[in-house]
Amino acid sequence: MSDPGGEKKLSEAARVYLRFKDVFGDPHARRAGARKRPVEQRGSSMPFGAGRDPRGLGDAINSLTTQLGWNSPLAQSELLASWAELAGLETAKHSTPAGIDEGVLTVHCESTAWATQLRMMRVEIMTHIANRYPEAGIESIRFQGPNAPSWKKGPRSIPGRGPRDTYG
Repeated sequence: MSDPGGEKKLSEAARVYLRFKDVFGDPHARRAGARKRPVEQRGSSMPFGAGRDPRGLGDAINSLTTQLGWNSPLAQSELLASWAELAGLETAKHSTPAGIDEGVLTVHCESTAWATQLRMMRVEIMTHIANRYPEAGIESIRFQGPNAPSWKKGPRSIPGRGPRDTYG
């Protein structure tokens, strides 16, 4: 494998290797960009990455309730708890919100007079509710007076039809 001039003659495989080495570079040499960094995927959690800044507890709870769809029930319970602020202190002394069913707020009043008065204030109360608690989903309000006493129960009631007109 030497020629008469004293130089070594290379095999064909060695020449191909050297040619590829010149064209593509040395495969064993370490280049600056040889080590690739992992590609950040959206939603991945990396320390010191984007979106990892600390947030307040209120912001975290608000985003959690929004994500889980709890806004409406929380707004409804907050509305029931703050009835005195919505209706006024004097009105709240004589009325109590009973609950919310399918967008209807039911309010029990201490007398029929208070129920009638609150029915006249319905638009004003609905406006306050819509402004402060839009997520509650309140569509209407039903004001109920006290229930009339029942004469069907008690120590002096009798079973059966009771007295009727006997004059025929």
